[in-house]
Amino acid sequence: MTHTTDAAQTADIIVVGAGLAGLVAAAEAADAGRSVLLLDQEPEESLGGQAFWSLGGLFFVDSPEQRRMGIKDSLELATQDWMGSAQFDRDEDFWPRRWAEAYLHFAHEEKRAWLHEMGHRVFPVVGWAERGDGRADGHGNSVPRFHITWGTGPGVVEPFERRVRAHAEAGLIRFAFRHRVDEVIVESIDGVGTATGVRGRVLEPVPSGFERGRASSRSEVRDFELRAQAVIVTSGGIGGNHDLVRQAWPPRLGEPPATMVSGVPAHVDGRMIAITEATGARVINRDRMWHYVEGIRNWDPIWENHGIRILPGPSSLWLDATGRRLPAPNFPGFDTLGTLHALRRTGYDYSWFVLTQKIIEKEFALSGSEQNPDLTGKSVRGVIDRARKGPGPVEAFKRHGEDFVVADTLAELLAGMNRLADVEPKGPQVEEPALRRLIEARDRQIDNPFAKDAQITAMYSARHYRGDKLSRVAKPHRILDPANGPLIAVKLHILSRKTLGGLETDLSGRCLTSAGVPLPGLYAAGEVNGFGGGGMMGYNALEGTFLGGCLFSGRVAGRAAAAAI
Repeated sequence: MTHTTDAAQTADIIVVGAGLAGLVAAAEAADAGRSVLLLDQEPEESLGGQAFWSLGGLFFVDSPEQRRMGIKDSLELATQDWMGSAQFDRDEDFWPRRWAEAYLHFAHEEKRAWLHEMGHRVFPVVGWAERGDGRADGHGNSVPRFHITWGTGPGVVEPFERRVRAHAEAGLIRFAFRHRVDEVIVESIDGVGTATGVRGRVLEPVPSGFERGRASSRSEVRDFELRAQAVIVTSGGIGGNHDLVRQAWPPRLGEPPATMVSGVPAHVDGRMIAITEATGARVINRDRMWHYVEGIRNWDPIWENHGIRILPGPSSLWLDATGRRLPAPNFPGFDTLGTLHALRRTGYDYSWFVLTQKIIEKEFALSGSEQNPDLTGKSVRGVIDRARKGPGPVEAFKRHGEDFVVADTLAELLAGMNRLADVEPKGPQVEEPALRRLIEARDRQIDNPFAKDAQITAMYSARHYRGDKLSRVAKPHRILDPANGPLIAVKLHILSRKTLGGLETDLSGRCLTSAGVPLPGLYAAGEVNGFGGGGMMGYNALEGTFLGGCLFSGRVAGRAAAAAI
């Protein structure tokens, strides 16, 4: 492997950030014969960034997997869903809209084949994420589109890491880990401000045996300055910096939460957004963000305040902190930001799932490659065992997780919930008579295969899809029937995750100034530019689009920078 030294400080292209978007950009630029310096403030153990920790979900349109599952998808339907979710409504949405249109064509026509050629494979059952707000022209996926990578996040990273390391062996790519960029150099060339390199500090090496995701030292060793004809910023978002999240929190979502759990490591700190903005590059849609409302504290954490997201099926009863049921369409797995908005109006930083053992066995999955060893390890036996017994990591959280209450009776369940209400974030005591009436009313709706309860109707509807019936949605049943128990309650936290706005870029990935013109030599890709254009998802994501946005924008920027020099 080739690393930078003081004598080797120039290249055709510098890529700042060795996550997925950075790996893709570097690989594409090196494919075109350009020399690349790939920088990251973290050590080599963190190569691949957040993508490594992901479930590896990808958004495809009209894929062979969809067709085999009986799903009728099309570019027209996907575009309707995307635009209904994005709700573009600003002058600065010009480039995000164009990126969205380009990405939809990529997801429909090229993405799967491009990845397949590199050895990427997906699980045959397509998931149905973000089922929506109940409107045909509103937010949500009309059909299942969430394709889980066979190998999860590491399976997405691997083809690009392999390509990058091959180019490193050939001398085209050099790595500079523990290089923290503090400035993008802009100099006048022919009277035009042009990005010509980066300056920053080298951080001290990490100790032997350092684990991916752990916080690394910020002790500085020396200054560095690196020069190139183009700089591509692929440094990620702000999800690990809760102060920045609160600063950008939009009034439309209510007051920012006082407490959150973190879905990303602390090094996802947003530093490079302001550093790049200082060059004159424009940042748009800062107030658009994506945070989950089904977060739980990791009982075996990797980073500080480590939260894991529950990926729920539609059957759990969702209550606010006071014990009131959330109104339709705020059901599990339907409308992330709509539910976040509803919960912020309650004045509390948490909510509750109430469910049964039968529901948790069939419907609970956990985000993250490390929480899905069967899929990550490509174990067919493990997947079969999951279908028969439920995911082992979920059962481990049920036994060890501080946010879980398991009980045989409703009175015992309420006692456990009220004990957790006295633990930060704190909230009110839930009264048993009101909760019993609510659950009994819900249970009476199960007596017929039709109901007026919108959530029960959604559960029956979901089971019409073969994938949900096989592996995702439990047969509707009474929560208070002991045969379905024990009863389970889960205290749910807000989980910080994604930045949907960012550096504005044109369709070549070039950073634009406030005048709307490209800043020569400066490009961006991945979460730092809202996954394309400064926010190609608008106000809402359809899931499977974050990794896909890194792949697409990284490819665009790497190819464009290579062609321009």
